[in-house]
Amino acid sequence: MAAPLDDMFSFCVDPGKVSACVDVRFIDNIKGKGLFAKQSIKKGDAIFLERPLVSAQFLWNSQYKYRACEYCLRALESAEENARRLSGIPGLSLPHPELCRVRPERHQACPQCQVMYCSSECRQAAADQYHRALCLGPSQEDPDHPINKLKDAWRSMHYPPETSSIMLIARMVAIVKQAKDKAQWQKLFSHFCSRTGNEEEEIAHKLLGEKFRGQLALLHTFFKGALYDEYLSRWFTPEGFRSLFALVGTNGQGIGTSSLSQWVHACDAIQLPVQQKEQLDSFIDQMYKDIEKETGDFLNCEGSGLFLLQSSCNHSCIPNAEASFPDNNFLLQLSALSDVNPGEEICISYLDCCQRDRSRHSRHKTLRENYLFVCSCPKCVSQMGELDMTSEEEEEEEGEAEGEMEGDEMEDEMTDV
Repeated sequence: MAAPLDDMFSFCVDPGKVSACVDVRFIDNIKGKGLFAKQSIKKGDAIFLERPLVSAQFLWNSQYKYRACEYCLRALESAEENARRLSGIPGLSLPHPELCRVRPERHQACPQCQVMYCSSECRQAAADQYHRALCLGPSQEDPDHPINKLKDAWRSMHYPPETSSIMLIARMVAIVKQAKDKAQWQKLFSHFCSRTGNEEEEIAHKLLGEKFRGQLALLHTFFKGALYDEYLSRWFTPEGFRSLFALVGTNGQGIGTSSLSQWVHACDAIQLPVQQKEQLDSFIDQMYKDIEKETGDFLNCEGSGLFLLQSSCNHSCIPNAEASFPDNNFLLQLSALSDVNPGEEICISYLDCCQRDRSRHSRHKTLRENYLFVCSCPKCVSQMGELDMTSEEEEEEEGEAEGEMEGDEMEDEMTDV
């Protein structure tokens, strides 16, 4: 049974205001539900701010010393510490350190297992919701503890770039275990879209990758050994575990936080004399070049979460909204990319900007492979009659274009000589 629509707004920061602005409606058996505007929304407006039912940092991300609050995923490193680690330059000093918003004096550790939180409020919230059921106490570093075995098994099967975490499912179990109203939490989790058995298996295999597609049964054994609960016995059957796996694979929303990114945005906003501003911009440009050389694209504390209202947003190749995390924690803000009229569906894009600019064939291939659906947004419908390039043809054309650019650059260099 799906959660009542009244519950859809219960994790928003201002449920009453949000429910007056948007509405969740059933569309059809293929798309399921969708989010619709009840009043005019202007480009740039924040449509809602929502906290997740559950979230967790990616396990490899945590292993590689991306320090984040165990509850809200707020980055715990100062901007300067973050820049030094990512750039590999131990003596790097950031100008305007006062713009860093990390407050280490507020950080607190769990007294039993020593995992870190950004504040006493987050430590208490975690304890009240799930952490008592998952706290390892003095066994935090014990490789033979069942939960650590589960984490190691996941890391051995799911390498970066990460898209989900077995600990998201573990926290779902822990939340229901600790909850006074267990049935209500199960009802909330049951809201997220379900899949057929074949689709669930395909999603599970995609999360694990081709190399490990046969190891879901092994992961299930570790999961059951670490967390089994009689009340949730259905979740611990092979079919139930596969359904949970598909649920987080289909509905999990990526979360990224960065104290350095916050510092850079704060630098952009300060008023400085022209020469000082140019020097600051030059410093930041060089810092990012050093980071790219040392670390590549892995800049943020990363995890994923299940967001009740945001999960009702369908995909479009011409989205009118996008999700972001402006508070440097797990609070998701959905903002309008264009004006939205009353009655209009609010859509996000599952594709990045580069993917959206590719041909309809390429977009559909990506969506089918990763999300198991065929897009019927206005852009795709309008291009149905057009002669479409295959993904291979696009890649070949892009390769030829890059070759031409390199040839032009060589010509220019020879001309300069």
